[in-house]
This record gives sequence, C-alpha cells and structure tokens, in this order.
Amino acid sequence: MIANHPASKAARACICAMATLLLAACASEPQTVSSQDSSIDFSRYRTYAFLADLAEDQAYYQSLDTTHLKESVSREMNARGFEQVSDDPDLVINFAVETQEKMRTRQVPTGGYGVGYDPFYDVYYDGWGASHTTQIDQFTEGKLNIDAIDVESRKLVWQGSTKGRITRKDEQNWQQTLDGAVIEIFTQFPVAAPTAP
Repeated sequence: MIANHPASKAARACICAMATLLLAACASEPQTVSSQDSSIDFSRYRTYAFLADLAEDQAYYQSLDTTHLKESVSREMNARGFEQVSDDPDLVINFAVETQEKMRTRQVPTGGYGVGYDPFYDVYYDGWGASHTTQIDQFTEGKLNIDAIDVESRKLVWQGSTKGRITRKDEQNWQQTLDGAVIEIFTQFPVAAPTAP
C-alpha cells in the first residue's frame, strides 16, 4: 500500500525554509568598520592633505584609482568643513585598495521525489527526501582602507574600512564602485556632514 507519509511534508517544508535562508545569505552587504582615538577632539582639525607617497601608488605616477579616490575623499572632507591645503595640514589622509581572490564552500539542500518503505508500519509511501550537496564559490573580495593621521603627533587618529564581494557590475563601473565605498566609510567619520534643510 502507498500512503502519503508525514515525513514527506516535513521534508518539503524543511527544504523550502533552507532555500529561503540560503538566498537571503547570498545577498552580501559590504562590511564597514571604523576606529578612532577617543582622546582626540576632531573639531580642532581644520585642514588636510594627502600623503605624498600614497599606499595605492606603487609606481612613479598617480594611478586612475588614486585620482578617483582623491576626488571622492576631498568631496567628503570638504562637505564636513575641512579645507585641502598644500602646506602645514592638520591631518594627512592615506588610503589603499586591496582585492583578493577567495573561495567559499557551502552546503546546499537538495531534494528528490521517490517511493520509500516504512518497515514499522509495513507500508510504502511516496514523497520528498532531503539531502545536501557541497558547492564551491570563487569570488573577488575588495577592501578599501582610509586613514587620517595627526601631523603634529604623527599618530593615526581615525581609520575606516569597508570590504565586500566585487561583482561583474562593480568591475564595469569601477569609479562608481570606489565612490560608493568612500561614501560608505565616511558615514562613520567622527565629523558628520551637515544635513540639508
């Protein structure tokens, strides 16, 4: 005799729930963190400049990434009332972009329809069975660090960074991607930009 076994409904519900959780986990948001010297009063800073030998520039010329990042950082600093100067700044800004190839393994629920036999009740039943397969994802992770250094004390007083998975769309719109990363980091800068009335 073939019957609808109660376990088949539970297995189907389990597969649906696990698939939903998996899809939610795949939507990766950038992870942004910052740290600052709590003894520093940032309102005393008025001016800034960029480090002469930026970590981003390994050659004897300024890269396009550096040009884009300087424009984005300047916009955020200026919006907060800072002035970029060439001599005797209060703060020096440094930044670095890093990309890294990564691999991630994950267990993916799979299901199949079939006929089973329950020896306790001596019945055959049809339904869904659940199992797992292992999938390996290879992806590129990008990270941007921005540092603010007190010129007088030569101390790092603030650091912000964000990292996340770089998609093909991000690569095709790299300037926009860098700009978005800078905006994200500066949401945690100690001095907030004034809000529009």
